[in-house]
Amino acid sequence: MKVLVNDVLVERSEVKVDIEDRGYQFGDGVYEVIRVYDGTPFAMEEHLERFYRSAKEIEIELSLTMEELKGKLEELFAAGPFHDGGIYVQLSRGVAPRKHQYEEGIKPQLIAYPVPSKRPEKEQQEGVSAITADDLRWLRCDIKSLNLLYNIMIKQRAYTSGAFEGILIRDGYVTEGTSSNIFMIKDRTIYSHPASNLILNGITRMKLAALFAENGWTFKEQAFTKEELLQADEVFMSSTTAEVVPIIRIDQQPVGDGTPGELTKAVLQAFLQSLKEERVPSV
Repeated sequence: MKVLVNDVLVERSEVKVDIEDRGYQFGDGVYEVIRVYDGTPFAMEEHLERFYRSAKEIEIELSLTMEELKGKLEELFAAGPFHDGGIYVQLSRGVAPRKHQYEEGIKPQLIAYPVPSKRPEKEQQEGVSAITADDLRWLRCDIKSLNLLYNIMIKQRAYTSGAFEGILIRDGYVTEGTSSNIFMIKDRTIYSHPASNLILNGITRMKLAALFAENGWTFKEQAFTKEELLQADEVFMSSTTAEVVPIIRIDQQPVGDGTPGELTKAVLQAFLQSLKEERVPSV
């Protein structure tokens, strides 16, 4: 399998990580996952824009322009052939002696490689369960950084309890999932936490916001409490890999009647239709 290392495609077996890479030692870097459907990347421009924004926020400058990186990723697709899943793209600050501060002149390290995966069709049709947990992450969740330790802790807690996702609560308000954005529906109005430093503004979330407007569905970027979440008519999550998945049980309590809701199913269908219109061939 080919891997992009900085600006060169190499075999994965040839890739080495220096023990003093700051991404390895400190999580000092950023990443993106770009969805691929039957060899076609989805929303690459949006993902790369967020990738470069995240890098700028932590003051890492890529040696490649966005257009150059896009071209290199297209070379990576062609070298596959790669059909379904995602492309993982990561940028670390680079290799330097291990200390918290760093000197100028460190060369950032870029890698990208394919991650095969299937669409979560079973979960989309049947719905999933979730747990809630306190949101104890740092206050720059809008940066897609490598620092995911707390997300991992809660995701693992959800997994070991038989749940699909962990929903994070900060100061009584729902922020997002460990690896997703969370939406609540009450009285036919769709709610999601405002896009601020407390959440990652998901690419799928932004696509859905446009679809809500196109379909005349009322959408409010408005924070809601855990209590409101538990009394919601419907709840669903969105992400690059999950697309749109109904959440039918939270903390062992059913959401609505405990089955995927009608508006959630309509949102999913609208999203899948939008993929077809963008010529994504496998949905």
